Amino acid sequence: MNRVCCTRLEASGTYSVFNRLSIRWRLAVVSAGLTFLILCAFAVIFGELTSTQIRSDFVDDTSSAADRLEERLSVTPRSPSGYRISPPLELYGAPNNATIRLFWGNREPVPDGATPGAAELGPPVSPGIREFRGYLVATRYALLSSVSGGQPQLTLPVWIEYARPLEDLDRTVSRLWLILLIGVLGGAMLALLGGLALARRSLRPITDLTAAAQEITRTRDPDLHVPQPETDDEVAELARTFDEMLSSLDDSRQETEGALSRQREFVADASHELRTPLTSILANLELLSDELDGDRKEAADAALRSSQRMRRIVADLLLLARSDGQQTLTRRPLDLASVVREAVAEAEALTDDHVLTVEAEAPTIVIGDRDELHRLVTNLTENAIRHTPAATAVVVAVAAEGSSAVLSVSDNGPGIAPEQRARIFERFVRRDGDRGGSSGLGLAIVRSVAEAHGGSVAIEDADPGSRFVVRLPLTDGDET
Repeated sequence: MNRVCCTRLEASGTYSVFNRLSIRWRLAVVSAGLTFLILCAFAVIFGELTSTQIRSDFVDDTSSAADRLEERLSVTPRSPSGYRISPPLELYGAPNNATIRLFWGNREPVPDGATPGAAELGPPVSPGIREFRGYLVATRYALLSSVSGGQPQLTLPVWIEYARPLEDLDRTVSRLWLILLIGVLGGAMLALLGGLALARRSLRPITDLTAAAQEITRTRDPDLHVPQPETDDEVAELARTFDEMLSSLDDSRQETEGALSRQREFVADASHELRTPLTSILANLELLSDELDGDRKEAADAALRSSQRMRRIVADLLLLARSDGQQTLTRRPLDLASVVREAVAEAEALTDDHVLTVEAEAPTIVIGDRDELHRLVTNLTENAIRHTPAATAVVVAVAAEGSSAVLSVSDNGPGIAPEQRARIFERFVRRDGDRGGSSGLGLAIVRSVAEAHGGSVAIEDADPGSRFVVRLPLTDGDET
């Protein structure tokens, strides 16, 4: 079971590595792999057949050489103990590196009847061919006639051993297999290189499509189009589909932008138009609240508070609409510390159960719109007051850090749950425990104002409580 699991894991790992390769490399590897398998099969079949043929030819050559020696061999006495052997055994065996030994019929060696340094092949057994101690030995039995003065005098029975070393055969077969191996590896390598070149050429239209898509992504230019291949194939169809998709996306984007633009204009117009009647309503309700008493006064006060909340919401919507429309703000150098003191003073008048502290380095000069930065500080301060219990300390600090002005609003209240931090700057998002006085737009306005001034806002870790940090670019100019 463990072996099966390990095998599966190894196969899975190999497959994962293969999948991480580019398509070009995968095509080339598959092509080279198939070529390698085909060449291996061809090499094995060809090598076995050729090796068999080489061995058969080696045996036939050895047997033929022994037969020719039997036909041409003559042994003539020269003296009582000497014989003249023809042809010379050393010269006859030299071309094939052969060993030759002659024996009399009683299997006794013939004097001088062997090649120099002849290997010991044992006494002849019977006519035929056999392997012995690394040699292929062809054995022949011949009856040789000795001739003197033109007349045969006697008949000599002779055993002939003609042997060739098998290492010559093995060396030839090894060279054959080496050549086949080099051919297989070389063919697979050529197939890999050819596959890479072919895949690169075949995938060039897709590479062009990718480059065009990246350029469109970088420039966000809807007028750009992907290149159309000359051939009408699957890649050309893909290019046409991309072009159609880009056209559809551009149309959809224009429709969305038009709808959003109309929505922003409507919100801005509606907010602007609502300010005048709301101002009139607030003035009348304030007069009624001063003139009435009892239940009627409480009803007028409740209506006045609701109208004031509505005016804040309308003002928030108008500010966000201007921000979404990227309207140019009236900006000039100003002291952020001064803005903070004014905003905290207004917020302090609205509460008597929180301890507000200002820590401001003056001057801290930034370029911006005073009213909007005032709104940013007010929203952060009111957010801290609204979501913390009585007697909570709220610290509003301004300091310069490098090239940035850092505005922080900290409290030692219950803090913000981690799951709420990701969405707390979105519109109409309320925190847990909200006591109903929030529209869900305060922190969205903070982010909008900060980004409109080239800055950012973030929630940083604080223990206890929460800490909002706004970073704005500093400037060297003087406040005007």
